[in-house]
Amino acid sequence: MQPEPTLAQLLGAARRWFDEALIAGLARAGAAPVSATQVGLFAVLDPDGTTVSELARRMGVTRQTAHQAVQALTRLGLLEQAPDPSSGRQRLVRRTAEGERAHRTAVGILRKAETTLARRIGRDPVHALRAALQSDWGRPPS
Repeated sequence: MQPEPTLAQLLGAARRWFDEALIAGLARAGAAPVSATQVGLFAVLDPDGTTVSELARRMGVTRQTAHQAVQALTRLGLLEQAPDPSSGRQRLVRRTAEGERAHRTAVGILRKAETTLARRIGRDPVHALRAALQSDWGRPPS
């Protein structure tokens, strides 16, 4: 008998469900093909820009993996790098105008996926899930 999945495993599966819906929706919208890692990078990017090191930390990947995702999205014209005004040595990764359009499209796709989920499992469970995820969980146990 399989042990009951952990909440972390269930959250990971739920994230993959949304990632797959997003990637399929972007393909239908005619957007350039992107990977789940590239989607994840857009999800953690600050509006005013973020360093590659901080992106890697937020995504839970190596700096090299984050850098590769940034480079691929830069080649697609979705991201650019600019000097960080608070640090002479660092650069900020930020969306281009095309990247902003793609981001707005992605948010719309994710909202539709959330609506689909509410139809499938019920509006109340989706609202409860959203409320639980928006709660302050405090620092992770050490």
